[in-house]
Amino acid sequence: MLKILKFVPLQLVFFLVVGIIISSYLSPSLKLLFGFLFGLVILFISIFFWVNKQSKNVFLFNLITYSIAIVVGMISFSSQTELNHKRHYSNLNFQQDSIQEFSIIITKKLKANQYNYRYEANLKQLNWIETKGKILLNIKKDTTQNELNIDDNLFVKTILEDIRSPKNPGEFNYKKYLKNQQIYHQIRISNNDFIKIQNPKKSIKGYAYQTREKINYSLINSGFKANELAVINALLLGQRQTIDDDLLENYVNAGAIHILAVSGLHIGIILVILQFLLKPLKTLSNGKFTIITVSLIMLWLYAILAGLSPSVVRAVTMFSALAIGMSLNKPSNTYNSLFISMFILLLIHPFYIFEVGFQLSYLAVFFIVWLQPKISSLWKPKYKFINYFWQLFAVSLAAQFGVGLLSIYYFHQFPGLFFISNLVIIPVLGLILIFGIVVIILSLLSILPNIVAESYMFIIQKMNAFVSFIGEQESFLAENISISLTLLIVFYTAIIAFVIWIQSKEFKSLVVFLSIVIIIFTINIYDKYIIETSNEFIIFHKNTESLIGIKKGSSALFNADEEVCFDDYNLKNYLLAERVNDFEFAIEKQYLFNFEETQILVIDEKSLYRFTNIKPSVIILQNSPKLNIDRVIKFYEPKLLIADGSNYKSFVERWCKSCLETKTPFYNTLQKGAYILKD
Repeated sequence: MLKILKFVPLQLVFFLVVGIIISSYLSPSLKLLFGFLFGLVILFISIFFWVNKQSKNVFLFNLITYSIAIVVGMISFSSQTELNHKRHYSNLNFQQDSIQEFSIIITKKLKANQYNYRYEANLKQLNWIETKGKILLNIKKDTTQNELNIDDNLFVKTILEDIRSPKNPGEFNYKKYLKNQQIYHQIRISNNDFIKIQNPKKSIKGYAYQTREKINYSLINSGFKANELAVINALLLGQRQTIDDDLLENYVNAGAIHILAVSGLHIGIILVILQFLLKPLKTLSNGKFTIITVSLIMLWLYAILAGLSPSVVRAVTMFSALAIGMSLNKPSNTYNSLFISMFILLLIHPFYIFEVGFQLSYLAVFFIVWLQPKISSLWKPKYKFINYFWQLFAVSLAAQFGVGLLSIYYFHQFPGLFFISNLVIIPVLGLILIFGIVVIILSLLSILPNIVAESYMFIIQKMNAFVSFIGEQESFLAENISISLTLLIVFYTAIIAFVIWIQSKEFKSLVVFLSIVIIIFTINIYDKYIIETSNEFIIFHKNTESLIGIKKGSSALFNADEEVCFDDYNLKNYLLAERVNDFEFAIEKQYLFNFEETQILVIDEKSLYRFTNIKPSVIILQNSPKLNIDRVIKFYEPKLLIADGSNYKSFVERWCKSCLETKTPFYNTLQKGAYILKD
């Protein structure tokens, strides 16, 4: 492991990532960065010759090298942040709350939700001014409406909206997620709010989309439907938008979700197939060059067909480096290939570093390369058949060591039966992919025999059924686990230290490992102390409903209009985020709360509030009470009025106006999210 840390590509990647993260927070000037880079390069050249003569003193040379990597990372992020471009629509003068005229081009189809078809779109014109930038397009579902296609050009008149921020603690931050995709605003329209304009230009993604649609049409004509067709789209074409949510959840719970993402596993299998098929070309005079050229062309054509998704791009980039090494018969250092591909990808698209898929992918590959040989060496089965499955188990276990903790951090669960699903599916995945490619080609040529189509559908059905069976074994699925970022980093450090100790058997390695274990216990004790000593009063934002919580340490009491179950989205996220272990619901609705030194009164549709023996400083309005808000303010003189999501919008607007006139602070959870009062 210590040898790996000395690899130059790893060091450069580390400092490049540091530069990207710094730039994401500071937003430095590009002119300043380029000037700084120029100075560092001049210093680097000068020191390079000096270090060659004074070889014992390389510290300064390394320092300058790492500084250059940091600055390059900052330049890469800042230069590719579209908000910094003069032509970005955010730099135009327009009133965001008023109707604007847009010319947009669809660039990507997203998974539709219950109410809308959703797309990514490039903004080409705003109020007839040429501009650029990505937006989220929501089109209300209509039974008479067909979905739009990639490269469709639309003229739209509507309002440009901000992406909604999370309304409650622990809720998925979709605004932050889209920000990492450089999407900062959205538009919402119905079927009658746009005009489709003829677009003579077709992009590469547009041609790839048309090809995928043609493939889907031919497969449907061959009898494929529902989940089987959706799985083929995910497995072979990199498109998961049409997979049923329940089936997708089963793949996640079974620890087999990577099967449905065209990633390193799939590209690796395709590369092996290509190398096997092209092997006869070695006899030609330029056979090696031909093999490498054809392999790379085929890999990138496949990446384009799969929509150039981040998982496909990073996998093809890495295996392109491996293909060059394999075809030239040069010893290819896997670590170097891994880190060089990561460096190139982050240099081209620094926003990848914030994507969960990117992090999971590289962690999985690194741990497989590093840990799998060590695990497989623990046992040497005599029989090849047993050894084959032992090697697969070693790969699966190494990958889970890599991604398990990160999956818990992001998704709060761990699939206990991951090794079973992987041991069954991975051995036959190559055959499934080859069979699928053959099926697609035959269906496009309209010569796909029914028996072949039915056989492949049968295989996909059985794979779905097996994964569903594993995913539904809830007793083996560890859920609702929460760890902090600090613990995540220290846990990974502990895993690495443990493996180093086992391998080296050195006392100092044991001391390092035990020291990290002590740090983990210390952090855990500190986190528990913070949790147990923190109290808060929270008014959640729920559409048409009310939910109030009082948290004391790791326990909580909730008040709601109606019965709320643990699976309630807002409640479940809150319990995970705040690490609440013990909670209950009040039997009867409570109208008066005393939190620390603050008295809080709830006024609901009953409009009961004239209590002379109390003096609440905070008043919560629920379920649209019909009252004269001016009288309430005059009667109690509260320090704050709060309207939650259960109230009519017209009522809230009227209350807000009255509060402005009386100079009473007003809080609307629809606009600002949950209100939290801490001790």
